[in-house]
Amino acid sequence: MNRASLLGGLFVVVFFLSAAAAPRAQEQNAPPAPAATQVPTAPIPQSATPAAPSATPVPITLDPPNAGVAVGGTAQVHAYGVFGDAVVTVADPSLLSASIDQGSRIITLSGKAIGTTTVTVKDARGMTRDIPVRIAYTAGEIADGTSIHVTGDPASVGFVREHAAAAAARVARPRAGATIIAPPDDLVVKGPLRQDDVMTVDVPIILQGEGMIGVTGTTHVRLYNDAAPPILPNSLMVSDYPETLLENGVLFTADLHRDAPSRFLYFHYNPPGQLDRRIILRAQNSSNAPAMLQFISGSAGPGTNEMEVGHISSQRFLSRLAQNEGALISIPANTAVNLTEQLMPARSVVSNILQLRVLNGPTVHLTLLAQYASDSPDATLATEDLLSSTVQHARGVYQVPRFVRETLWNTTDPYLELPVGQLPLPNMLHGEALSGDYGVQQSYQVKIVNPTRSPQAIAIYENPRGGRATGTYLIDGVLVQSHGVPAFSRYKVRQYTVPAKGYIRVSIETMPEAGSSYPLRLVFAPDDGSVAPGAPGSPIY
Repeated sequence: MNRASLLGGLFVVVFFLSAAAAPRAQEQNAPPAPAATQVPTAPIPQSATPAAPSATPVPITLDPPNAGVAVGGTAQVHAYGVFGDAVVTVADPSLLSASIDQGSRIITLSGKAIGTTTVTVKDARGMTRDIPVRIAYTAGEIADGTSIHVTGDPASVGFVREHAAAAAARVARPRAGATIIAPPDDLVVKGPLRQDDVMTVDVPIILQGEGMIGVTGTTHVRLYNDAAPPILPNSLMVSDYPETLLENGVLFTADLHRDAPSRFLYFHYNPPGQLDRRIILRAQNSSNAPAMLQFISGSAGPGTNEMEVGHISSQRFLSRLAQNEGALISIPANTAVNLTEQLMPARSVVSNILQLRVLNGPTVHLTLLAQYASDSPDATLATEDLLSSTVQHARGVYQVPRFVRETLWNTTDPYLELPVGQLPLPNMLHGEALSGDYGVQQSYQVKIVNPTRSPQAIAIYENPRGGRATGTYLIDGVLVQSHGVPAFSRYKVRQYTVPAKGYIRVSIETMPEAGSSYPLRLVFAPDDGSVAPGAPGSPIY
């Protein structure tokens, strides 16, 4: 670098240093700024200072907020938010006493007499809370467990549920005026109960009544499925007289002998304007030895539609008969047992079809009776005189409990007609003949032959002849049912294709249904192309 360049660089440096220092020199030489004027501050008034918010006291809460206590029983209420020791006071000590555990804050209420009162809880702060309390009798007691013996090959889930619920209800001890709630539909049953097997079903029970303390619990029902042969009846007993009940009393009596099983059909109506009634079928063992009774029951009702009640009864009976689903009841010596109890409010019908036999022991006397629903089901009878009426219906014993027919039909032959409920049966006792064959099982075995070289479409039709009627059929083991259809109508209940130069076999079990107007015909004929069973427009389901 030459001398000229060095001097030029120094000149630039000095120039910039001088320029940077100039403002500072000006600040030092500037006149001083005038002093700021101080404004006096007014003191803040004392009232303008915000006050601290006061804390909300923790309230006393109760779980539950009110209580029901049984006379002679206790109930507990848990208190929360209590500070220090608490005191409980009963407004009416003649009805209730109360105490509190200071550690757990649990208040124990003990009922003395029926009524209502108030319990006041007060803690160390003076905070209080009231407990409204009702003291009443409980609706009854629920049994812890029971056991029953049934039959079935196998006993279906629905059957097990129904009988477990009924058994739990039978051993409950409701107070007079209380009702038992034991619905079978929601019971947990894992599968059918097979013969010689055992199952336990837990049945939730509710007892409740107006002005009573409700009771809930569970009854453990042990079911034993005893292998027993099917019941083959040799007679049919019928109670349909008086059909319309205007008084209480005995509707039917008969002896059930060990060597003479029987079927029993009853159908009765409680008209408007009458008090609510109950129908009871009682089995009396008057000997000094115990008796074992086996029976199948297809009870239905109460209901206001007599055709529907009769239809449901037939459906239940035929389905249970096919599975041999029934009950075994031990009747101690010199004891009576109610086999069925059916409530029958005014304007309602009840029906039942049973199959009964004495498995072991002496003759059992059967009595069907009507009583007021408010009466005890175990009340003794003042007399066994039979009720009567000016309107005649069937009541008696009939010798033919079942018709069996085997037949052959060629598809080229005229229509095959099978009558159901056509022959009136003579009464073995003094009384009306049984028109319509109600309660008589009708069994048909039909071989259908197609002699042609082409497959033939055929159908089975129902054809009521006496009036409007419902129908229940077990066809080839399949349950087929019909809603009410008018007289002389014709609907398919089943349809088939018979192979060329071949044949098929059809098995039918049915029964005239109480509440319907029989006879009815089952007609085998070529398929006419009408609505198929179960399709829209068909009464079949």
